Amino acid sequence: MPDSVIKPVSMKTYDTDFAGFSKELGGWFERFGFAIVADHGVDQKIIDATLEKAKAFFALPVEVKQSYKSPVGAGQRGYTAFGVETAKDHTIADLKEFWHQGRDLPEDHRFAGVMPPNVPMPEVTDFDASQKAMFEDFDHLGKRILRAIATYLDLPTQYFDEKVAEGNSILRTLHYPALGPDVTPGAIRAGAHGDINVITLLLGAEEPGLQLLDKSGQWQAVTAPEGCVVINIGDMLARLTNDRLPSTVHRVINPEPERARFARYSSPFFLHFSPDVLIETLPMNGPIKYEPINAQDFLEQRLREIKLA
Repeated sequence: MPDSVIKPVSMKTYDTDFAGFSKELGGWFERFGFAIVADHGVDQKIIDATLEKAKAFFALPVEVKQSYKSPVGAGQRGYTAFGVETAKDHTIADLKEFWHQGRDLPEDHRFAGVMPPNVPMPEVTDFDASQKAMFEDFDHLGKRILRAIATYLDLPTQYFDEKVAEGNSILRTLHYPALGPDVTPGAIRAGAHGDINVITLLLGAEEPGLQLLDKSGQWQAVTAPEGCVVINIGDMLARLTNDRLPSTVHRVINPEPERARFARYSSPFFLHFSPDVLIETLPMNGPIKYEPINAQDFLEQRLREIKLA
């Protein structure tokens, strides 16, 4: 397995040397758009349970899984089948299927119209409970990371708190199936893309494949050691910071032939702003490049581009 170009930053220093943690984390983000965090605090029992339940779900017959596709929300809840999502500006679909878990809201909540209810999935015992627990742990971790980012940017530490308090965030549980000889020519597990959201938190997969495109145009492996989480900047935060923190293009390549018979699982958490947040570029990093846009409008625009809406 190739070494990652990025070295881990330990969350153990978050409480003992917050300024130092923020500086080191922000430095990786500014250089690569990616960072790796060790000692992240997400409960390993929850991680293990979520993976176990996900494997059981993805092993179900296709027609059963298809019955859990949400009729609303442009694929932002429930099941999305293999061969649907297509990276922006690509014509060949990714080699993956996934499940989406979002924030639970009361029926009369002000965001209920754009944040649909989660899809219950009773086929696998405790599947829903594991998804909810993982969502909550990631949501908490993401908000802590945003405080460090705010400090790095010389913004008030709590700058992002209200903006993401009811964020339209998504936990995606991914299955990249084993690859046989009938793979569509040119298809890979995840085509080169930038993420839509604010930041993405990704637990290390059992199988390698994640790569980022560095500023010199070279693909670099991103490999998280055991117990670490990979975090990358999304388009919304890049837009807010005028690309000081870049949303770096990344992909998941197909395995070497000797590993093709092994499936790959991963769990990215896409942390979003609340739907009504205005993404207004801050005066930093040179002339302002972007017009203000509402977070929900930006999300819907990008979902259309990747064939989910």
